[in-house]
Amino acid sequence: MRSGNPVLTSKSFEIAPEGERMTIGGTVNKTAILLALVLITAIYTWGRFYSTQDPKAVLPLVWIGAIGGLIVAFVTVFKKEWAGVTAPLYGLLEGFVVGGISAVFEASFPGIVIQAVGLTLGTLACLLMAYKSGLIKATENFKLGVVAATGGIALLYLVSMVMSMFGKPIGFIHESGTFGILFSLFVVVIAALNLVLDFDFIEAGAEQGAPKYMEWYGAFGLTVTLVWLYLEMLRLLSKLRRE
Repeated sequence: MRSGNPVLTSKSFEIAPEGERMTIGGTVNKTAILLALVLITAIYTWGRFYSTQDPKAVLPLVWIGAIGGLIVAFVTVFKKEWAGVTAPLYGLLEGFVVGGISAVFEASFPGIVIQAVGLTLGTLACLLMAYKSGLIKATENFKLGVVAATGGIALLYLVSMVMSMFGKPIGFIHESGTFGILFSLFVVVIAALNLVLDFDFIEAGAEQGAPKYMEWYGAFGLTVTLVWLYLEMLRLLSKLRRE
């Protein structure tokens, strides 16, 4: 069993005793908790930006959230039994990133945040219905394709970040021209397809009797994908606005 989400792997599940097993309902509830935590710190960072109208006022929080969130994410991946603590901490840290970036985008493109939120939630609902109805199936070839595309995007972003340090970023990633828009659209599609793999993985974990703490781990993985999808929606919409 394979997932395109890097925090969910085939080695994540082990059979737990009866009554201490992961359930889909429990994972959904914990996902809602994590998203609420993201929202709490996002609102705080948003308010701080708009009280000063200065991106520099929220930049430290964004960096704390980004670096701290990355560290906590790695800890969660390697110590998934700690997910009950690390997943909520990740949600709070990631909220700083989401709130800061959202505020900056909103200041430049009024109304863009509500559009991105609506598109993200709509995509989640549509793909969940498509998955449950069997319209989209997470076959092995499908999984391999999404895994490869996700890895390629991550590598491209990493190379671009390194090149930016030397003043030579990869231009089309950030440009608002046709190629830049098509690239962002491709990334949005891949992020959305990761949701399908996450649904499949969480369902399989519940069926196989994974331990109860895996509800937090599954919720963490789904939150990672949803945050990524939302941020990519913001990037795509901003490029369309500039165009």
